[in-house]
Amino acid sequence: MNPSSDVQARAARAAGRGWLTGPQALALWHAAWAVGSALLAMLSQWAQPVAEGATPAALLIMAAPGVAGLVLMWRDDPGVRLALLCFWALATGAAAGLTGGVGGAAPGLVALPLAAGIALDHPRFGDDRLTRVGALASGLAVVCGLISNWLNPPQPPMAALTALSVLLALVAIATGVRIAGAARQERERAALAAAAETQAFLHAQPTLALMVEPEGRVLAAYGAAPPAMSVRDLVEQGLIAAVHGPDRLAVSAALARAMGGQDAEVVFAPRQALDRRVGLVLRRFPGETPRLVAQAFDAGAQYARELRLEAARVEAEAQNAGKTRFLATMSHELRTPLNAVIGFSDIMRQGLFGPLPDRYGDYADSIHQAGGHLLALINDVLDLSKIDAARYQLALEDFDARDPVSEAVALMRLQAAEKGVDLAGVLPETPLPVTADRRALKQIALNLLSNAVKFTQAGGAVTVTLEPLGDEVELSVADTGVGIAPEDLKRLGRPFEQAGGADQRAQGTGLGLSLVRSLAELHGGRTVIDSTLGEGTAVSVRLPIGRKTAD
Repeated sequence: MNPSSDVQARAARAAGRGWLTGPQALALWHAAWAVGSALLAMLSQWAQPVAEGATPAALLIMAAPGVAGLVLMWRDDPGVRLALLCFWALATGAAAGLTGGVGGAAPGLVALPLAAGIALDHPRFGDDRLTRVGALASGLAVVCGLISNWLNPPQPPMAALTALSVLLALVAIATGVRIAGAARQERERAALAAAAETQAFLHAQPTLALMVEPEGRVLAAYGAAPPAMSVRDLVEQGLIAAVHGPDRLAVSAALARAMGGQDAEVVFAPRQALDRRVGLVLRRFPGETPRLVAQAFDAGAQYARELRLEAARVEAEAQNAGKTRFLATMSHELRTPLNAVIGFSDIMRQGLFGPLPDRYGDYADSIHQAGGHLLALINDVLDLSKIDAARYQLALEDFDARDPVSEAVALMRLQAAEKGVDLAGVLPETPLPVTADRRALKQIALNLLSNAVKFTQAGGAVTVTLEPLGDEVELSVADTGVGIAPEDLKRLGRPFEQAGGADQRAQGTGLGLSLVRSLAELHGGRTVIDSTLGEGTAVSVRLPIGRKTAD
C-alpha cells in the first residue's frame, strides 16, 4: 500500500472522529448560526417596523445556509462542503444588498462566508482553498453592500443590532477557526501515527532496506542487517567500503545498472567476514534526485547450496569424462577379439577347412551374426564416446558425395531384399563435390538405411535421395514403415532413446540416430525428422558443401 495514501486515509478517518472535528461539529455550527440569525431577525422585527427596512428578511435569508448545513449530519464530502459555501456566498450577497453591507444595520453578516470557508475547509481541497473562496465571497458581499448604499441610502442602523451582528460574526469566525484547527491537529496526529507505524514496519523487516546514492553513500537504513555487516559502518563509511576488495567491481557495476533503470542483483563477501555472502537487490528510486533503493540479505545458505551443486556438477562431469575416456581408449582392446571371433566363425560357416555338421554350421552362423551385431554396437558406442570426449577428429577431404552413399546403398541392398523391402536410390547424374569426412558420411547413410529397413514391413519401400541445396547437400532417407508417434519424436536423437513398443525397441539400441545427429553437427549440419505413425518416416541430414572443422 502507498504510505502517503495510507496517511491520508488515516487523516480522513481521524477527521470524522471527535465532537470538534467531525461533521457533527460543523452541523452544530450551522445550527447555532441559524438560531442566532433567527433571533436577530425577531429582535429587528420587534425593534422597528417592516416598512422601515428589510433587515429581518436579510437575517432570515442568512439563516437558510445554517439550516442547509444540517445535511452534514447525513453526508459529508468535499462536494457537499463546496455547495454549502456557494450557498453562503449567495445568501450573504443578497443580505448585504438588503441591509447595506458594512454600512447597514447588520455589518457582521458580510464576514459569514469567510467564517464558513474556514470551518468547511477540507484537506482534499489543499492549501486552505475554501478559506480563500470564503474571503473572496465576503469581499463580494462588501461590494454588494456598497452598491446597495449608493442606489438606496439605508436607514440609520440600530446600535444594538449592529453590535450583535458583529459579535455573532466574530463568534462564528472564532468557532470556525477552532473547528478547523482541531481537524488539522487530528490530521497531523494521524499523519504522525502513520509515519511512526511506517517507521516501525521498516525497522521490523527481516532484511536490510537501504537508501543509497549512486556512488554508494548510504542515506538511510531500515531493518535487520545481515551477519557481519554493521548499519553504523554502512552509514559512516558507505556501501562500497563494506564489500570485500575483489567484489567491489561487481557491486559498482550493479549500482551503475540500477541507475540506468535496470533492476540489478549481486552477491558479495562482506569485508569483515569473507566466509559469508550478502545478496543485494538494487532499483532506482523514482524522483528527480538520483537515488537507489537496495535490499541486503544473508545469502550464505544460497551460496552454500550453489557450492554443493557446483561440486556435484564437477564430480559428475569428471566421472562422465572418465567413463568416456575409458571407452574411447578401448577401441583396440574391444574390436580385436571381436574381429577374431567374426573371422573364425566366418571360416567355419564357409567350411574352408572341411565341412561341419549341420548343427555346428548353425552355431557358426549364430556366432557370426551375434559378433557382427556386437561389433556394430561397439563401434557406435565408441564413436559417440569419442564425440562426447571431443576426441573424434573429422578426416576432411574433397570427394564426390555420391560415392559413400552408393556404397551404403549397396551394403544394405541384400538385407533389404531378404526382408522383402524395395530399396531405391535417387542420386544426381553429375558429380556432387563436397568437403567432408567420407567415413562419417557413409556411416550416416548406413545408420539411416539400417533404421529404415529395420522398421519397414515386407512389401514396403525405402528411398534414398541425395541432392544439392544452395551451399548445402541434403541426404534424405524415407520409408513406408511403422512411423513414429509425436510424443516419441521429441526424445529421438539422444543416446539410447527408442520409439515404439517393446517389440520395436528390441530391434535396436537407440544409438544409430544419435550418432547421425552428432556426426552431422560435427560437420556444422543439422538433422530433421518428419514422421506419421503408421505411414512412415523421413529423416533429412543437411551438411555444408564447403569446408567445416570440428570444434
